[in-house]
Amino acid sequence: MRFGICQELFEGWSWERQCEFIANTGYTGVEVAPFTLASRANEVTDQERVRLVKVAQEAGLEIIGLHWLLAKTEGFYLTTSDADVQKQTADYFVELTRLCADLNGKVMVLGSPQQRSLLPGMSQKEADENAIRVLSQVLPVLEENKIVLCLEPLSRQETDYMITCAQAKVIIDHFQSPSIQLHQDVKAMSDESTSIPELIHQFKDVTGHFHANDVNLRGPGMGEVDFQPIFKALKETNYDGWVSVEVFDYSPGAEKIAIDSLEYMKRVWESC
Repeated sequence: MRFGICQELFEGWSWERQCEFIANTGYTGVEVAPFTLASRANEVTDQERVRLVKVAQEAGLEIIGLHWLLAKTEGFYLTTSDADVQKQTADYFVELTRLCADLNGKVMVLGSPQQRSLLPGMSQKEADENAIRVLSQVLPVLEENKIVLCLEPLSRQETDYMITCAQAKVIIDHFQSPSIQLHQDVKAMSDESTSIPELIHQFKDVTGHFHANDVNLRGPGMGEVDFQPIFKALKETNYDGWVSVEVFDYSPGAEKIAIDSLEYMKRVWESC
């Protein structure tokens, strides 16, 4: 299994320090939140993109791709009915796709709950149709760059749109493209009525990426979630993508979270 970590955890650290620590801890991949690089993807210069790749490679890390795609941005919305905003959002996803490709990334995780929740009076069906209109404009660039956009279901506490793997699969099935797949997140799946191992088995054919965390917003092994049946299901379904640690409670400290999470995951994976 390939283990990575989402780097926004390392607040205030230089890219060099992040990569060195992540690699020395034992991870082989780093997943980038674009807002840690610049306020907009197009503000990351060509020279900076080359430097980011070089530093990661020298540390022995692969840049997995991007997540938190619309975090800390304004003017973008996935499910809006406004054609102008749809176009602006699609154009920005294209910018992000090109950034991801320049960083040698292969995956983009579309979560961003604040830019997708249902607007007043909007039905789920209307939201699906609007999201499809946006993503239809992005798909050719995703396919051209061999980037996989993974749709991330999120919990009811975060959003009211695309809150289950089944709802995300409606969009995935519409496109029937290897460039639009499912992202599974342990914290989010814990909110579903179906168990996480069952969800892993049920959606194995469309799952392109996986985030490891706990319902307490910390890393794997730092809360109540038992990863033994989760990793067993990933093995049984021959999942061959990345498992990236993504946390939201940084209070234990970046170093402790990164070290303890990886030690726990390796121990559980080997015992399955």
